[in-house]
Amino acid sequence: MSERLESDQLADAPHPRETAILVGQHQAEQALLGAYQSGRIHHAWILGGPEGIGKATLAYRMAKFVLANPDPHLTLAARDLATAPDLPAVRQIVSRSHVDLTVLRRLPNDKTKGFFSNIRVDDVRDVVRFLGSTAGAGGWRIAIIDSAEDLAREGANALLKVLEEPPLRTLFLIVSHQPARLLPTIRSRCRLLPLATLSGSDVVAAARAARPDLPAGALEAGASLARGSVRRALVLADGEGVALHGALQGLLSRLPQIDVAAAHALADRCANKAGEENFALLLDFLDEWLHERLLAERSQSLRRLARWAEVWEKARDAARDVEAYNLDRKPFVLSTLSMLAEASVA
Repeated sequence: MSERLESDQLADAPHPRETAILVGQHQAEQALLGAYQSGRIHHAWILGGPEGIGKATLAYRMAKFVLANPDPHLTLAARDLATAPDLPAVRQIVSRSHVDLTVLRRLPNDKTKGFFSNIRVDDVRDVVRFLGSTAGAGGWRIAIIDSAEDLAREGANALLKVLEEPPLRTLFLIVSHQPARLLPTIRSRCRLLPLATLSGSDVVAAARAARPDLPAGALEAGASLARGSVRRALVLADGEGVALHGALQGLLSRLPQIDVAAAHALADRCANKAGEENFALLLDFLDEWLHERLLAERSQSLRRLARWAEVWEKARDAARDVEAYNLDRKPFVLSTLSMLAEASVA
């Protein structure tokens, strides 16, 4: 594992390029394998689906297979994209030293000690130049983009140009959490490969493979709230996510009554620098709960439906302000709970 955390890596978990096991995505894997073995594989693929279901793992798995087997006609006996870890191409990909693989992702920002907010247009132009040069190993050149949602508009337009006229033996593997939101011009030049949401047992298996140090009970509890996402299950299992969800559900189940002490305790868990991760999880939990409430109100009066839609919009706007202007999170939590209590009155 790399010593420095990367923008497309979850803390304390292996990077997708280091992951040898792909769980629950047999159909998508077979689609890529079959296309490659046919000798007529499309030059650009969008690997689509919710975050944390194995899209990046599949992208690196495909890259390893292709760069280790540059002649598709010699792979007809293969039944999956598995590759031996001691193959030179595989070792080079894992160590980030393969000359024919490039990865577009958010890069470190030395000024902020974090990462740039998007994939910059200059980074895309570097990849375009890379793809236009001769393959170092005499075979394929592969570009993994993780994720397409991080592309700045100028970067997306620069990428579009090479997607329209790709060099020979070039393969794009584009990770996308929301393919429908990509530029139509990009979608039209790629083949969309939707990945399945993982079952609970698949989530537990993949999470256990990534973090065998976590207690089984914590992994199972995290998986139960993960909505099919291994990443989300690991975040929940490794922090206060499960307990935070329980505390919030306890408060929401008693609306319109509010346990003031419990509300302040919940808000305190999201305050200050230490509460950043908890606050992000809380926003996610609140968004889920409000979404479900809106669905439940569809069969009720339009007035009640409009009331909950307004609450959802106000809560989202307030959350954006808190994050954009680095406001105190505790007042947001308390005011949001108060707003939910008021809306719950029949």
